[in-house]
Amino acid sequence: QVQLVESGGGLVQAGGSLRLSCAASGRTLSSYAMGWFRQAPGKEREFVAGISGSGGYTSYADSVKGRFTISRDNAKNTVYLHMNSLKPEDTAVYHCARRMYMYSDTGRAVGEYDSWGQGTQVTVSS
Repeated sequence: QVQLVESGGGLVQAGGSLRLSCAASGRTLSSYAMGWFRQAPGKEREFVAGISGSGGYTSYADSVKGRFTISRDNAKNTVYLHMNSLKPEDTAVYHCARRMYMYSDTGRAVGEYDSWGQGTQVTVSS
């Protein structure tokens, strides 16, 4: 079983930047695609970004493309989400998640991931 712990959230003004981290323990992540999702109050959890096990392939939601960058350091068993040009609509709890199956591609559906972190709050003020 893998444990995922997110960190790096906080309060930032619109236009600012944050870097979220997702540290894994218990299992190595290198064979799994990873994803970042977010959930705002009253809304469903939505896909933000995904990255393949090697880090060679990434995908993004249209709402964050060009502003957010997902990366990973398999030696540190950690995945990152670099967020620039933040907007108030980016306010949400951000969760990292591990893809359900080894060596699979990045997925955009919540049901394609089986291990989740507890989340970190990101609040963007206008």
